[in-house]
Amino acid sequence: MAADGVLTQLCQHGYLRPGTPSSPQLRARAASLAVAPSIRQRVVAGRMTAAWIYGCAAEPDRLALLVDANRRISSLRSVRGCTFHEVRLGPFDVVSLGGLMVSSPLRTALDVALHVEADRAVPALRALLARPELGVRLRLLRLAVDASPRLPHRRAALAKLAAAVPQPDGSVPADEPGAN
Repeated sequence: MAADGVLTQLCQHGYLRPGTPSSPQLRARAASLAVAPSIRQRVVAGRMTAAWIYGCAAEPDRLALLVDANRRISSLRSVRGCTFHEVRLGPFDVVSLGGLMVSSPLRTALDVALHVEADRAVPALRALLARPELGVRLRLLRLAVDASPRLPHRRAALAKLAAAVPQPDGSVPADEPGAN
């Protein structure tokens, strides 16, 4: 049906009627269908999955799901098509969209800066920073990285943030080599 123009592809296994605008709610709903209902309330879509949900990255091959460190992750390991990351989540780190818990835009940007390789992280960070409706501010993002001095990959995260910021002349800096 997509080949005939009857449907437009939203994601790997989801389609829309032509002319229907994609939205974070629709992308979150599509992602939620790939997560077993039995674990849907125990996981949070994060990292590049959340960046895709917010419309700031391409759809990832595998869903990145965050599990709060207070929950047991061992029972989730058998779920296919997902990667799990045990993290500490605060009350402002999670929002509900389309029937799925998703990391907040600021938490998403922080996780992308810290845990995603530079060639994928920098464009996603640029997009997250460029969308005022998401409320991601560079100053807050830098403060979040700086707040934990012993944070692994802190320097690389700051380099990715620097590479994501447009220069005063409007140009975009080249990605920092080795800023992983």
